[in-house]
Amino acid sequence: MNTILENIVTRRSVRAFNEQTINKEDLDQIITAAVYAPSGMNRQSWHFTVIQNKEKMEKLAGIMEKRLGMEPNSYHFYNANVLIMVSNEKDNQNGLADSACAMENIFLMANGLGIGSVWINQLHGICDDEPIREILQELGVPDHHVVWGMAALGFTDRKPEPRERKEGTVHYVL
Repeated sequence: MNTILENIVTRRSVRAFNEQTINKEDLDQIITAAVYAPSGMNRQSWHFTVIQNKEKMEKLAGIMEKRLGMEPNSYHFYNANVLIMVSNEKDNQNGLADSACAMENIFLMANGLGIGSVWINQLHGICDDEPIREILQELGVPDHHVVWGMAALGFTDRKPEPRERKEGTVHYVL
């Protein structure tokens, strides 16, 4: 990427990943970008759970699929190579905002490295359902956390097309 604005303008949600793996150096940079996101009062109360194990991803997807009433084998995180769960303390009033900042840093760093990404948000409302919480515990998500989002990451064979921006969303007061 040449500029920060170019990175922002070219980032797209990717919902189809190929089998190419993300190398450790790139994944480390993505996580570094996440932990340097701003947080309310600099609490940094988030937790990042990085899942690279396909079986564990499939297990989580299966449990979520059941809970969400979806067709069997229909939920698969777009076959992502990596899934990063961003969680925060349940009682943190800035938890969602802090997590969203970290997610955006993940997405922008991934885009800068040529890696696709998409936000997956279905987990936050069902974190404390018993079978969901059990697998979250297995994966190392703290019990007092809610997962505000998951970043599915990987490489894609086709780059999504840009979408037009809506007019009239900016108002300057001089």
